[in-house]
Amino acid sequence: MGNKTYLVTGASKGIGRSIARTLAKDGCQVILLARPSNELDEACDEIQAMSPSSFSVACDLAQSESIDSALQSMDQIKTIDGIVHNAGTITPIQSMFDADDALWERNIYVNITGVQRLTKGLYSKMKASQHCRVTTISSGAALRPLHSWSAYCISKAGLDMWSRCLAEEGANDGITSIAIAPGIVDTDMQLEIRSSSPDDFPMVDSFAGYHRNGDLTDPDDVARKLHSLIVGHTVEQSGQRFDVREL
Repeated sequence: MGNKTYLVTGASKGIGRSIARTLAKDGCQVILLARPSNELDEACDEIQAMSPSSFSVACDLAQSESIDSALQSMDQIKTIDGIVHNAGTITPIQSMFDADDALWERNIYVNITGVQRLTKGLYSKMKASQHCRVTTISSGAALRPLHSWSAYCISKAGLDMWSRCLAEEGANDGITSIAIAPGIVDTDMQLEIRSSSPDDFPMVDSFAGYHRNGDLTDPDDVARKLHSLIVGHTVEQSGQRFDVREL
């Protein structure tokens, strides 16, 4: 894997940072993409200690101009061997009738539209790899509606179909694509969920219970389970959806 380049979005913390770490340990050059923060700087320092050619790209996937700027900053990279679309947002956690329109639309942009814009911008680098492996981080919310998660459920369901469409349309260019649901992981998103008001999210007590009972999985454990699929999924597996609990 020493000559491979992988881009990981949402790489400053949580699952994204853990995935970046497993890729760096495997010898990959890792491009860490996330909104600008001290956490992104710290993650980049950590990854560079294992993979010196790795670097970070500050990007807000909610803003088309930020995505375009991020693409320009990667001009020197000629080949992308893999992308892990991990970045995502669950906000707003409110009834679809009460949610702020701008926040609802931002969710769709971050979770689907930004993914499409970023990937399209990297298309020539993906083709140059001859086999670019794309992994999208899915969710159980893609399969069933949850009260107050309308934007998230819809965007994750759309992302699953986006992954299947990429598998279909990228096949002739050596691009494969899979989706993986990571289970219930101890991340900032889970903190946001269990911090919700019961008036906004009727199931908040259940999610608080996952944390209280120790049911949340560690991001590093999840990353280790996902690694073989991220770096080695086959043409035959392209277009499929996996669940980490079944790996």
